Amino acid sequence: MKLIFRSMGKYKAAVFLAIFIKLLGTMTELSLPYILEYMIDHVVPAGSMRNVILWGLLMFVAAFFCRQFNVMANRRAINNAHRVSFDVRQALFKKTANLSGDRFDSFGLPSLISRMTSDSYNVQSAVAQLQSLCVRAPMMLFGGVVMTLMMDRALAMILIVMLPLLISIVLFVSSKGIPLYTGVQKKLDTVVRIMRENITGIRVVKALSKGEHEKKRFASANEEMAQTDIRAGTIMAIPGPFMQFCLNIGLTLVVIFGASRVNGGQMQPGVILAFLTYFNMISMGVMGINRIFMSMSKASASANRIDEVLKTDDGWEIYEGSATGDEHIRFDNVSFSYGAESKTDADFAGGKREKALEGISFTLKRGESLGIIGPTGCGKTTVINLLMRFYDPEQGSITIDGRDVRSYEKDELRLKFGVVFQNDMVFNDTVGNNIDFGRGLPKEAIDRAAEDAEAMEYIEALDGGMDYMAAIKGANLSGGQKQRLLVARALAADPEILVLDDSSSALDYRTDAKMRRAIREHHAGSTLIMIAQRVTSIMGMDHIMVMDNGTCIGYGTHDELMNSCPAYKEIFEMQTA
Repeated sequence: MKLIFRSMGKYKAAVFLAIFIKLLGTMTELSLPYILEYMIDHVVPAGSMRNVILWGLLMFVAAFFCRQFNVMANRRAINNAHRVSFDVRQALFKKTANLSGDRFDSFGLPSLISRMTSDSYNVQSAVAQLQSLCVRAPMMLFGGVVMTLMMDRALAMILIVMLPLLISIVLFVSSKGIPLYTGVQKKLDTVVRIMRENITGIRVVKALSKGEHEKKRFASANEEMAQTDIRAGTIMAIPGPFMQFCLNIGLTLVVIFGASRVNGGQMQPGVILAFLTYFNMISMGVMGINRIFMSMSKASASANRIDEVLKTDDGWEIYEGSATGDEHIRFDNVSFSYGAESKTDADFAGGKREKALEGISFTLKRGESLGIIGPTGCGKTTVINLLMRFYDPEQGSITIDGRDVRSYEKDELRLKFGVVFQNDMVFNDTVGNNIDFGRGLPKEAIDRAAEDAEAMEYIEALDGGMDYMAAIKGANLSGGQKQRLLVARALAADPEILVLDDSSSALDYRTDAKMRRAIREHHAGSTLIMIAQRVTSIMGMDHIMVMDNGTCIGYGTHDELMNSCPAYKEIFEMQTA
């Protein structure tokens, strides 16, 4: 709940205004039964029609202002809630975007999505209720008690005796709600993960006729979430019927004892009518408090999950460092394991620690090129992840221009790169905007990058050219068109370091060769690192690194590796036979 109150602090003036207006509306509503009682017991018996009309008008005015105050307060509360949830989502998105790879992996994408969506919505609902229901319900409860005490203390004691019992039940059950709703949100994470996997891989699911299998898998996760939610809802709903039962008993007692007091001349009949109305208000207040605690239990669980992300160190610590050499890029005995930060020594006992990279070393001068080749899962992409500091190495060091990559500010480091990753993202925007990617590049740079990436010919053939609207993930483009578009994006800012991770697998040999030739001629000043499955894509590089199982098993030029690395020679002969 600390997150909710902290987020509301920015809008405290607007929040207090909404609460004040709600107080006015509730106080006006509480005055209505009192006015009615006074009319029945004092104005009507006096026989003055003029006074009856005047008091009737007063009651009408009070009802009108009650309605207006409540409408104004609710509108302001909703507006404030939307602004608070907007800030929370913005902060959560910013934090998520800045998390290091290890921190991101520890939460998981499905969990971060559900925190951004359902959890932030629960926070929004809580903020709205804190300004409206959390004001009205207690005021109805305690204000109703005060008004009944003013009218008849003996009859009011029936209500006062019941209140401690009712409130204790609500507090006890609500204390159990937060862990229950935390469990519901965790189950939701699993549902989101399965849904995301199926939406992303829908073509594979259909192609392999695994629709029924995936439906059953989703149904199982959905059922688990539903059962957890039912358990939480059932427990949180316990106070409602019990409180209603107690209030009905109290209402019966009020009628019985009130009637006897009227018959005995100890109380006016209008007081009973007012008491019944106040009793209804008190009943609404108690039920409202029950709803508040149900909602706040859910919101508190969601707020804790959001705050867990916001308070997490993003993993980008700046280290002191000075230039130690003239190499542009240097890996010095680098080793790394995914998830190492979240594992204990017991997880790695007995030499079972699986490293993604071990003992990787190489150097590149400015403008040189490095090709990396090896089987799937051998650690090729991990080299790029460490170079761009998505993760930090466990051992060894990585330097750019002689400086440890950990000594750079985030933007200072990342702006050096132009990158194409495996399965990179084409956004639902124009082709030109996909290449520019919000960098405000001149049209000449965008066109030149498209030409170097061998993409201009097909772009000009599209309906609208650079203004052609690409679908989400480039669904209306072929695989080769998407790859050339992504390469154009990487080249457009003329980067200092160009990284191409399997960026030509969908291209024919001729287009691939023309694109590589254009990159060599027009981006000779960029240091190039290319990960490829084709030997022909990297055989002209200044350096080639052959990897297997996270280690370097060969390093040199094409000719050197043909003589010194049997694995490289085997790959070459298989692909060029």
